[in-house]
Amino acid sequence: NINRTDLKKILFKTPNGKKNALCTSAKKKQTPSGITNDRYIPSRVASNMEIGYHLLNTKNISDDSDRENQIDHVKKKLINDTCNGLPDRPRILNLHNKEIENDPKSSLYLNSLVNSVKKVNKRYISPTPERILDAPEFRNDYYLNLIDWSSQNNLAVSLNTDMYIWSAPSGEISQLFAMEEDTRDYICSTSWQPAKGHILAVGNSKNIVELWDVNTQTCLRQMKSQKSRVGSLAWNNYILTSGSRSGDIHHHDVRVAQHHVGTLKTHDHEVCGLKWSNNGRHLASGGNDNLAVVWDSNYSQDTSQPLHVFREHTAAVKALAWCPWQNNVLATGGGTSDGRIHLWNVNSGELIQSTDSKSQISCLLWSKHYKELISSHGYSTNQLTIWRYPDMTPVADLLGHQNRVLMMAMSPDGEMVASIGADETLRLWRCFAVDEKNKN
Repeated sequence: NINRTDLKKILFKTPNGKKNALCTSAKKKQTPSGITNDRYIPSRVASNMEIGYHLLNTKNISDDSDRENQIDHVKKKLINDTCNGLPDRPRILNLHNKEIENDPKSSLYLNSLVNSVKKVNKRYISPTPERILDAPEFRNDYYLNLIDWSSQNNLAVSLNTDMYIWSAPSGEISQLFAMEEDTRDYICSTSWQPAKGHILAVGNSKNIVELWDVNTQTCLRQMKSQKSRVGSLAWNNYILTSGSRSGDIHHHDVRVAQHHVGTLKTHDHEVCGLKWSNNGRHLASGGNDNLAVVWDSNYSQDTSQPLHVFREHTAAVKALAWCPWQNNVLATGGGTSDGRIHLWNVNSGELIQSTDSKSQISCLLWSKHYKELISSHGYSTNQLTIWRYPDMTPVADLLGHQNRVLMMAMSPDGEMVASIGADETLRLWRCFAVDEKNKN
């Protein structure tokens, strides 16, 4: 038999003969010499949380096609992983202490990064126009440029033989002039002088360019140097450049009586697009010969050679737009059988980006507020599309025109876009509205 005293000795005695810690609490505790894991909790820094996060969100990733389009090399990597399986990693959770480093080039890592960026950039864009105005007898001619928005917030709209001015602040519409009745001639192009904002240049089918003062509603002068209709106009300070159906481009110094100061010859067909760069150093021209051409600002030489001749488009090039924050970047858009938006570096002549819009492109405009590009389209979509720069992923489609959109113009504050189409309507879209909190 074991008495109570002997039983206590057995219960509170350790195998090595020392007393149990329960009976020696007064003594100093000793820290174990090694790390022991008595609870099976994985080490977070040593676990492969990258794959775990990916597997939890696989459905969301596969359902969002726009996310795959964010970065081209991420898309290719995801396709490769789908075909060949996930990268060979030992496990998701790790009970050891060695940290597993994430590969910064991993498609899973980059895709989660793209997703987070996309969420930050989302904003509301109204799918409906703020206002719709009738545009009766608007000429359904792809090669003409018939609206422009001035720095004084007036929109010039050409309706066949009549020129109208819409005041954005007041909403009033006034007729600037009308061509002679019983004439077969018509207005072909219009462009505001940027600095003054009240001088309007108008080209017509009589091969004449007129300068109008809208404040006094008077014609200041007429200039003729073309041999055919004037379908495009562009200003560079006091130099007015005009493009004609013959393919010739003419420079006019509007300050002097002998206004013609230079001719550029490269296009074989009608010049339907003209745009001076924001710094005034380069002129871009587009024609019905499928060419986009870049020139320097040398006005006085009739034999001036172009800096670049871009031949990648397979249809007429009417849509031209210079990037307002990168003076060397030019956007060009092709007609029905092309439908591509090309981005060019005019310093090197390199094609930076090419995007298939799958529709005729009639106009391109840049948004300085959101670093985006908006395009207007004819057959077969008849819509406006906003693109994110520089990856050219679509942001929004603006629908409503019942026939092809032929031209756009942007308000001086950069928040509104006017579009006009063969459906004889002018639509005003507030698609680049800036939050009042972010305004200066």
